[in-house]
Amino acid sequence: MTEHSPYNAEQYMDELLQEDPLLIQIKQTIREKGMPEVSVAPGYGRLLTMLVQLSRAEQVLEIGALGGYSGVCLGRGLTSTGAITSLELQADYAALAQQHMTLAGLGEQVEYRIGEAIHSLEQLKQEGRQFDFFFIDADKGNYLNYLEYAITLARPGAIIAGDNLLLRGRTLNPDKNGPAVQAVREFNHRMVTDPRLTGTLLPAYDGLALAMVK
Repeated sequence: MTEHSPYNAEQYMDELLQEDPLLIQIKQTIREKGMPEVSVAPGYGRLLTMLVQLSRAEQVLEIGALGGYSGVCLGRGLTSTGAITSLELQADYAALAQQHMTLAGLGEQVEYRIGEAIHSLEQLKQEGRQFDFFFIDADKGNYLNYLEYAITLARPGAIIAGDNLLLRGRTLNPDKNGPAVQAVREFNHRMVTDPRLTGTLLPAYDGLALAMVK
């Protein structure tokens, strides 16, 4: 007989992870301000911290700041000389993210660029910037464009992480074929088949795609 648990695997892991007070506060503030409650899952937030630290990334590029949850997770993996460049469409979101980064003691290590991410990425390319770590968590229809820019701006060995690869089940549903769904499906495919990358896909929460630039 199979024993049934009242918890699913993600609830079990979240209880073990025990988000700290600042991360809980960030989520609460996002909720109170009526912003989308789409911050990276706690388990993947912890993974981002570990990956930044393990890769010894000095320059991190975040595409999509929201309220700063992922920024704090990324920043916690940095050395004292590391820095984050964060791209955010909305100035008020970036301002809130900056407040939370400051509370985390990371305010001096982050730069926000406001506006369409594609324009900011092109500007970074023109500036000759290069990065060691990328976190993509913005408008899904542009995921393929963001991936191409990430590869262009990457130093060899850089890590690319893309959140929400399952789109809350829409990616798996053959009846869902909107532009964002198709873009994310192709993004997932390229993350594991592009010859410039070594990649894998993690299915927990809403999915996370990870790849290393060769």
